[in-house]
Amino acid sequence: MPVTDVTTDADNLTMTVVADFAAPIERVWAAYSDPRQLERFWGPPGWPATFTAWDHTVGGKANYTMNGPRGEKASGTWEFLRIEAPHGFEVLDSFADDEGTPDPNLPSMRMVFSFESTAEGARMVTTSHFASADALEQVVSMGMVEGTKLAMSQIDAVLQDLRDYAQGKGTRVELLDDVHVRITRLVEGPRDLVWRAHNEPELMKQWLLGPDGWEMTECIVATEVGQTYRNSWAPVGDTEGQPFGFEGEALLIDAPRRSVNTERMIGMPVETLNDLNLYEEDGATLITLLIEYPDKETRDMILATGMADGMETSYDRLERELLAV
Repeated sequence: MPVTDVTTDADNLTMTVVADFAAPIERVWAAYSDPRQLERFWGPPGWPATFTAWDHTVGGKANYTMNGPRGEKASGTWEFLRIEAPHGFEVLDSFADDEGTPDPNLPSMRMVFSFESTAEGARMVTTSHFASADALEQVVSMGMVEGTKLAMSQIDAVLQDLRDYAQGKGTRVELLDDVHVRITRLVEGPRDLVWRAHNEPELMKQWLLGPDGWEMTECIVATEVGQTYRNSWAPVGDTEGQPFGFEGEALLIDAPRRSVNTERMIGMPVETLNDLNLYEEDGATLITLLIEYPDKETRDMILATGMADGMETSYDRLERELLAV
């Protein structure tokens, strides 16, 4: 994770974030000056940002909306006060409505982004200036410190070529906090086909099987928000094990980029929130699954079942059986 320090200073009414990157300053600047790259890490996991306006000039404005997993929205706007490529820029950041009109009931802040070269790559220091101690306390209580750290945990995948970042590394599991787990896997294939492989029963039955020796016996797909889905598996032949399945409700469908659903094992009360994101670059697709568990104990119990190993077997089969055709 690139964030090395977050400091709040009530006397000077500032919050300062320090982050180090294994990338040259020009590459870091490019990520912060291109809305398509910026929106990949500006919102924290589960709240991806979409920039709907971008006038990258002094006096210009940028509007963005972060979209939560249950349809929630949080919008903001920047007014560019200073731009000095590649060493930094300054904005007035405000909470806003969907059209970019600042919300007078929520605090604004002046954010100064500074970039400098280091022996390892580049360092960013972001200092947010607040109008009052109450304003600083309010954004901290809203989770700005934790949200910033989680958002910045996504930037490595942006600064590197996607294959350099993830190829050959298999299914990776990251514990973001006590209840959030991020699972990533790069597959060689276009995003549209990967999306279809996650949403068309005839394709799902070919790869979404976990360890060898199992078959999918039931595959009911939710094609609209509010619909329920149900998937079941059973052992084949001499394979040991008991049939099982999962079911849940579709909360968000944004083909072919993102889908969010609840999930619970059939017959069990424990429910998770699964947020699937697909990003394609140069013919490869990064699958990112963010899972929210009800508590740390449930998280650890489910991870201990070997879930990640079963997912890796399935993803390997996806590349071998569907994407390589």
